[in-house]
Order: sequence, then structure tokens, then C-alpha cells
Amino acid sequence: MDGNDFPKTSKPALRALNNAGYFKLEQLTQITEAELSKLHGMGPKALGILKLALREKGLRFK
Repeated sequence: MDGNDFPKTSKPALRALNNAGYFKLEQLTQITEAELSKLHGMGPKALGILKLALREKGLRFK
């Protein structure tokens, strides 16, 4: 998984996360959903996938 533990999402969304310094799902608890949505390449579908993955682990965006 290229050193990431993110769920399967689009390559642009994954690049956006990595370019912003995010490599682990748990790191997304330090950022708001609104902030994440501003990353170039992060679309509504990817946000939904990440939100669901966080919820499954009992986590959420900041």
C-alpha cells in the first residue's frame, strides 16, 4: 500500500494526502473535513471514503 494505511481511494486524492504530509488514517483526526476538502485532488467521493474509514475505527475529523 505504498506505506499508507488509507482505504482505496483515487490516485489524485492519495497524492493530495501525501503531498500534505498525511500517511496514516489517524493523522486525519488533526484536520477538519473542510480543510481536507481544500486539498487539490480531494473530491467529495474521497472525503466520504475517508470519513467512513475513520468512523469504522471510532475516529473522526477534528
